[in-house]
Amino acid sequence: GLEVLARDVEDEDHNTTRFLIMSGEPDVSRRDERMMTTFVFRVRNIPAALYKAMGGFATNGVNMTKLESYMVDGSFSATQFYADIEGHPDDEPVRLALEELDYFTSLLHVLGTYPADKKR
Repeated sequence: GLEVLARDVEDEDHNTTRFLIMSGEPDVSRRDERMMTTFVFRVRNIPAALYKAMGGFATNGVNMTKLESYMVDGSFSATQFYADIEGHPDDEPVRLALEELDYFTSLLHVLGTYPADKKR
């Protein structure tokens, strides 16, 4: 593990800070029954683009716990999103939802999968 430099630095007791560990090789192995998956995707700046991209998660019953938007290159030509979902890419509902997302997006990149926190 990492060395803890300081504890209790939050300004609110309920705050949670996440740290990402990146590697050159993907590791999507299942280590727990309850997994989370984090990914980024990009949609074109057209009406209903995000609505269409999100449809597969609703129809397949996949819970999205985080969705953050970022402008690509500081312009309004496209928007990139960072998202967390409950589940593993090998789970049938997650696989189907990601396939549908891929169809409606210009970029989809799974950043990783990891065991869900026990608080979930």
